[in-house]
Amino acid sequence: MRVLRYGDRALLVDLGSEAGPLAAAALARACREQVPGLLDATPAARTVLLALDTRTDPSEVRRRLAEVRVDRPGAAAAGLVRIVVRYDGPDLAEVSELTGLSPGEVVRRHTSGTWQVAFGGFAPGFAYLVGGDPALAVPRRSEPRTSVPAGSVALAGEYSAVYPRPSPGGWQLIGTTSARLWDLDREPPALLQPGDRVKFEVTA
Repeated sequence: MRVLRYGDRALLVDLGSEAGPLAAAALARACREQVPGLLDATPAARTVLLALDTRTDPSEVRRRLAEVRVDRPGAAAAGLVRIVVRYDGPDLAEVSELTGLSPGEVVRRHTSGTWQVAFGGFAPGFAYLVGGDPALAVPRRSEPRTSVPAGSVALAGEYSAVYPRPSPGGWQLIGTTSARLWDLDREPPALLQPGDRVKFEVTA
């Protein structure tokens, strides 16, 4: 683990190439609970950004990091979020071809396990979900779409995600949901928080 200065009021913790997204999420949760003087701890694929308040000495945070007790990566955290999906995505057939699975089997595998939120993405409310069936790992589209509808359920690499708003995107779209991933009238606005478990369900 390397701890790097990130401007005047932040530290970047690099867990190294052997660590995965769940390890970063677990460290972020532990830092929020055990390290005083943090404004936030933001996980990414294998790093955690620690934002410090103006009264906190970065060298003291470095020292405290060595004492942080981290739960097993992947351990259940805040709760279980259920997202109902209509599996009508325009790329479902392509995902079927890429994986060698029937469309129905793609849906079954996407809904049979429990995913976990690893970290937030490029837009408010966009969350990278990990822990799904390895057979669903597919490449991004060769040509990204200029506009992906809000509520699109997607796959790319080892991840699944739901687009919180219309935006360009290159993920494989397998379904749609009416769940609101980002709502400023809700506290917190993001439906999915790092560490949350996510269960996709087929709409009736």
